[in-house]
Amino acid sequence: MNTMKANRNDLVHGPIFTSLILFMMPLLISNVFQQLYNTVDTMIVGRYLGDLSLAAIGSCNAIYNLLVGFGLGIGNGMALVTARAYGANDEETVRRTAAAAIVIGLICSLALSICGLLMMRPLMSALNTPAEIYEEAYSYISVITMFILVMFAYNLCAALMRAIGNSVMPLVFLIISSLLNIVLDILFITQFNMGVRGAAIATVIAQGFSVLLCLMYIRMKVHVLIPEKEHFRFDADLYREMTGQGLSMGFMGSIVSAGSVILQSGINSLGTMYIAAHTAARKIFALMMIPFSAMGMADSTFISQNYGARQRERVVLCLKYSYIFNIVFAAILTVFLLFGARWLVAFVSGSSQEIVIDGGARYLQFEAPFYAVLGILLDSRFALQGLGSKLIPLISSFIEFFGKILFAMIFIPMFHYNAVIACEPVIWCFMTVQLLWSLWRHPFITGRTVVE
Repeated sequence: MNTMKANRNDLVHGPIFTSLILFMMPLLISNVFQQLYNTVDTMIVGRYLGDLSLAAIGSCNAIYNLLVGFGLGIGNGMALVTARAYGANDEETVRRTAAAAIVIGLICSLALSICGLLMMRPLMSALNTPAEIYEEAYSYISVITMFILVMFAYNLCAALMRAIGNSVMPLVFLIISSLLNIVLDILFITQFNMGVRGAAIATVIAQGFSVLLCLMYIRMKVHVLIPEKEHFRFDADLYREMTGQGLSMGFMGSIVSAGSVILQSGINSLGTMYIAAHTAARKIFALMMIPFSAMGMADSTFISQNYGARQRERVVLCLKYSYIFNIVFAAILTVFLLFGARWLVAFVSGSSQEIVIDGGARYLQFEAPFYAVLGILLDSRFALQGLGSKLIPLISSFIEFFGKILFAMIFIPMFHYNAVIACEPVIWCFMTVQLLWSLWRHPFITGRTVVE
C-alpha cells in the first residue's frame, strides 16, 4: 500500500493544520481559475458586447448553476466514498469506486444534458427573461447544457485525484485550460464575431482540454485510480452507497440552485440594469467566497480519509481550525470590500452606469460581514458529507430553497433590490444553526459511537 501514498499529501498522519492548509491551497487557486471561466466571459462580454449581452449571460446564470451544481455534486459525493476507502488503505475498493463513479457519472450527465435542453426554453420563460435578451441568453446556455458531460468528466477526474490527497495536478491542468479559455474568448468574440455563444464555446473547448490532461496524467502516474475490467463488476452495496452519496450532494446542489433560479426570476423583474449589477456582483462574490469553499472542500477529503482511518480527534481539530480560519478571513474581506467594492464592480462589468456600479457595490458590502457565517456553514456541511451523512445536508438545502422562494414572492416585490441584497445572509444564519446542531451531535464527533 506504500505506492498509494507516494507523492500525495498524507492527511491521516502529521500536523493537522499544516496538512489542511497544504491540501487547501491548490484547491483555493484551482477555484480561482475555475471562476475565471465565467468571470472572463463577463468582463469580455461587458466590454465588447455591452450591458444587454452581459444581462443575457446573467439572466441564465441560475440555470447554469442548477445544471452544473447537480453534476458537480454527484462527482464530489462519489469521490468521498473513494477517500474513505483510501484512508482505510483499501486499494481494491478505491479502484472499484473509480469504476462505479465512471458508470454512474456517465448516465447522470447524459440524462442531465437531455433534460436540460428539452426544458430550457420553458424554464427561461418561467423566469421572466426579458424579451430583448431572450435569444442571446438561450444561445449561451444551450451550448453549456449540451456539453455538461465535458464539465462532469473534468470535475470527476479532479475529485478522484483529490480523494487520494493529490490537489496539485488538477490545479495545474485547470490553470492551463483557463489561460486557453481567455485566449478563445477574445478570439471568438472580437475576431469571429460569435457573440455570447462564442464565450460558451470557448468555455467548453477549454474544459475539454483539461479533461485530456487529467486522463493522460492518471494513466501515467495515478494507477490506483485506473480500474481493470473486473472492477466494473456490479456490486449492489457499493453502487447503492456511491449513488446515494452522489445523489445526496447532487440534489443538494440542485435544490440550492433551484432556489437561485426562483430568486433570479425576482431579479429579472427589476430590469436589465439590475440584472447587470447583480451579475457583476455575483462574479465578484464567487471569487470572494473561494477561500471558504476551498477550506470546506479540503475538510470533506480530510474528514473522509480520517473517518475511514477512525481518527476522531483529527476530525474535531480539523473543524475547529477551519472555523477560526473563516472568521479571520471574513474580517479581512469585509475591510477590503468597504473600500474597493465600487471599483471592482466597474472593472468586472465594464459599465459606466451608476445603477450598475452602485447596486453591485451595495450587494458586496452588505454581504461581506456574513462571509464568516457562510464559511462555518460550508465547513459543517462538508464535514457531515465526509462523515457519510446524506439527509442532514439536504435539509439545509431545503431551508435555503424555501427561503429564496419567500424572498422572491414577498420581499423583492416589496423592497426591490434591497431584498435581493439581504436574502442570502438571512438564510445563511438559519442554515448554519441547523448544521452546527446536527454536526456536533453526530455519534462519531461526540465519541459515543464509531459509525460503520
